[in-house]
This record gives sequence, C-alpha cells and structure tokens, in this order.
Amino acid sequence: VQPSTQVASDASATSIPDDASIPVPRDTSVPSAGDLPEPNLGSSRVEPDTGSQAVMTGDTELLTVTTDVLDVAIDLVGGTVVSARLLNYPVDLEVSEIKVNMFNIDGPEMLIAQSGLLSNTSAPNHTSNYSADVMDYTLGQNAEEIRVPLTWDDGNGIRVTKTFIFKRGQYEITVRHTLSNQTGESWSGNRYDQLQRSILTDRDDGGFTNPGRYSFFGIGFFSPDEKFEKVDFEDVASEPYKRSFSGGWLAMVQHYFFAAWIPSADEVNVYTTQIYSPGGFPRYIARAVSPSVNIDAGASHEFESRLYVGPKLQDDIEEIAPGLGHTVNYGIFTVFSKPLFWLLSKIHSVVGNWGWAIVLLTVLIKLLFFKLTEAQY
Repeated sequence: VQPSTQVASDASATSIPDDASIPVPRDTSVPSAGDLPEPNLGSSRVEPDTGSQAVMTGDTELLTVTTDVLDVAIDLVGGTVVSARLLNYPVDLEVSEIKVNMFNIDGPEMLIAQSGLLSNTSAPNHTSNYSADVMDYTLGQNAEEIRVPLTWDDGNGIRVTKTFIFKRGQYEITVRHTLSNQTGESWSGNRYDQLQRSILTDRDDGGFTNPGRYSFFGIGFFSPDEKFEKVDFEDVASEPYKRSFSGGWLAMVQHYFFAAWIPSADEVNVYTTQIYSPGGFPRYIARAVSPSVNIDAGASHEFESRLYVGPKLQDDIEEIAPGLGHTVNYGIFTVFSKPLFWLLSKIHSVVGNWGWAIVLLTVLIKLLFFKLTEAQY
C-alpha cells in the first residue's frame, strides 16, 4: 500500500455548535430502535450524536482509495461510500477516460452506501464524524490489499474503528466496525447497512444506467427460502418490505451493474425498505440490521459485512454470495438465455473474442435447427 499524506478534499464538513440557535435537521434515514431485531433496545429514536450535526453546504472532506479496478471516495461523515468509479468500464468506448461511476452523492441519480452502529448509549451512525490519518490510498504494484481505517471516539470510553478492506482485482469491499468498550458498563447495540438512492421519474431509454423496459431496475432481496425477491421503487411507500432471515443480502439493481450489502451468512438480519423525503427527490432505502450484541466492559467486538459494487460478472458473483447471480435478470427467457450464455462463454474462452464467439454460437444454432428449417422451407 502506498498512501499519500496529501488531503484530497476541497472543504471540511461544517458543524453547528451545541448552543446554536439555528435548528439542526435530523437525518431520519437513521434506523430507529423499532427497526431492530430482538432483543429490542427500547422505543426511543436513535438520533445523530451531537458531534455529527453537520450542515452539508458543499463539498465535504473525501478520502480516496484507488485499486486496479476501483476508484472510491469515502465521506468522513459516516464513513459513507459516495463514489465508485469502475476503472475497467468506460461510459463510452470512444472516450475511455470517463468511467462508469456507480455512486453519486446527490441529485436525481443519487446512490450511496451507508453503514453504522446503533445503540441507546453511544455509537456512530452514518451521520457521525470519523477521522482519518491518511486521505489518499493507492494499491501498490506488489500489494494485494489496502486497509483503510477511520476512527470515532465518544470521549467516554467507546471507541470505534471502521475499516474498509480492498483487495486486488475485486469489486467486493469488506467493511468492519471494531468497537472497544473501555467504560465501566456493558454496551449493547447492532450494526446496520443500507443503500440509499433517488431516481429519475422517466427511465425508459435502455441506456447502461437507465435500463427501462429491458431489465429490472429496483431493489432486490435474497433469502434461502424465497430466493430473489424484486421490489419496485414505486411500491416502497405503499408496501414496505420487512423480513428476517440469515444467509441473505440486499441490492440496488440496474442493467449491467449493481451494488449489494452482504451480511455474515450466519446472522439473522432484519431486512426493510423505507422511503425518505428530506426535500427534492424522494430517496429509497434498502436496509439490513444485525442481531443485538452485548459487549462487556473492557472487551471489544467486530461487526463485519461486505459491499459489492461493480459489474454483473456471472462467472464471479455466485462465488461471492449464494444467489448473487439472480441480479442478472433474463426475465421470462431465463430457461433459454442462461444455457446460451454458458455456451457463449465457453466459446469465448477458446476464441478470445466476443464477436467471433457470437458468430460461432449462431452457426451452432443454425446447424442444430437445420433439419427443422429445411422442413419449414
């Protein structure tokens, strides 16, 4: 890892002091205690800590991480992933320097990945301010991974290190919250992960991010019993999703790419949807909340989940998590399309060119149906 000490930011988030007369808006996208699995932590809302009442008036301080496949920006407010450029995927082949960016911090196409901890005592959520010693990381030529630590301290004995782990050649990011309890009492709380996005009202042009009628665009949940469940954005307000299961994941799916939070397979997480309208475009949230954990005084605990942000590489994503291949949506033609794509991939592995692979697949299909075609003529 070859980190640089240069700060890659234009301005820092501005905080309002406790005695300010201007009312501080609360981010109601933070899960409430009522969203938590048993045992319940109480009925009161979990609000941002006083040190995290930031006014988002412009560019905030962003930490950057560059690997061989990803160029990621992380906001120190919440440790939120606000940008993820896919370095192997240009928006236009003729303008190769402009890469597909999966995340966007604001606007009608906003998509961000948030995570945090919940407790009725003290815990950092996605509105809390983290600190970092280094603001720019680059994967070295001989390095296989980058570890990016962010720290948060309540000043009373609760310290959290949020670590992002990037690996060479992977679109999968491990996100680990390590909580150290140096108070005189036990700590109880949960981890949560959520994807939050806004959308344009008209998305019917079939583009790489605007799939329209050609592919599913929405929220997806996978569970071992129900398999892949699709949730359209327009249904979130009228029919909020809520289920508890282990071995699952949640995703925001679009045509060629997707983002997904993948909790530990042995955890029974509560999966929900929420619509959040702070003004302007409504935002849609897909969330997973982990079981409650008790941490004794003087002890520590690691909460861990994984964030995938990248292309629908069918040969790779099924190895990351069970069912992740369902994000590749063939619709009603799955029974034909999946075998054809498998055969196309095998041909490509031999000839090394997708154009010739398609030509050869077409010839094979013509040969297979030759007698039927002959009879038809």
